[in-house]
Amino acid sequence: MNPWPIGLSTGCFYQRSIFDVLHAIRDGGFDAVEVCSFPKHLDYHNKDDVARAGDLMRSLGLRPVSFHAPFADAIDITAPDPAARAAAVRELITACTAASVMGVEKIVLHPGPERSGRPPEHEFLERMRHAAESLNTVAGACCTLGVELVLENMLPHLLFGHTNDMMYLLGSIHACTVSACLDTGHAYLGRELGQVIHQLSGHLRLVHANDNRGDRDEHLPPGEGHIDWPWVFRELQRYHFSGTLILELSSRPDESVPDMLGRARHSRDFLLDLMKRMA
Repeated sequence: MNPWPIGLSTGCFYQRSIFDVLHAIRDGGFDAVEVCSFPKHLDYHNKDDVARAGDLMRSLGLRPVSFHAPFADAIDITAPDPAARAAAVRELITACTAASVMGVEKIVLHPGPERSGRPPEHEFLERMRHAAESLNTVAGACCTLGVELVLENMLPHLLFGHTNDMMYLLGSIHACTVSACLDTGHAYLGRELGQVIHQLSGHLRLVHANDNRGDRDEHLPPGEGHIDWPWVFRELQRYHFSGTLILELSSRPDESVPDMLGRARHSRDFLLDLMKRMA
């Protein structure tokens, strides 16, 4: 097999300015990144900062694979209130515009709000319809901007946290071609990692590679949790995955940039060695 490219999400440094870590990421041996949208890290509303981030990545030879759209309970494209829905769509289109300015290839979007539980069926179906309508608007903007919209499988306890919900939304978007991102940690917590890979296989263009021990969303480096990575790679290979792996990791409290990058490199080398053994 040809090795899949491996990049790093800048989200492991979300409490630091992106301008303070990009050089270290490049010098740490990474040449591809997913950009985090946390305001303290990068204010995607600030056009000058967005343009400067894009210029810096290009000057460093970093490939900006993806930009993770903002997610919060308040950014709710399913909201029954039309004004709240419209505000959420505007926020996401602002993020899509920032991605385009930075020269990012893909924007990764959680298809639902960060809200736990499933409401009564009539409300759930109404929210699903609102989500589909909103996502079509966002997808249309992405087409115009030249950015690929990518939907990510969510944590199992959240609204739209089941793979079937995501498949419905993927099938409801007609404004532009939309693809999928597999978050390995989310799928593992839902006890449906194999099912998610199978169901998303026809749409899968990106993998958020992270690990956990099966009880919480830890975003550990692959190899530090309980996920069976040889099996995951065999499944991805079986379904002819040809995209990029993005290490989406959490730093430890008070962990330095060099120490975090050291753990990220160790995990990347673990995955690369696994790919070599599968070749």
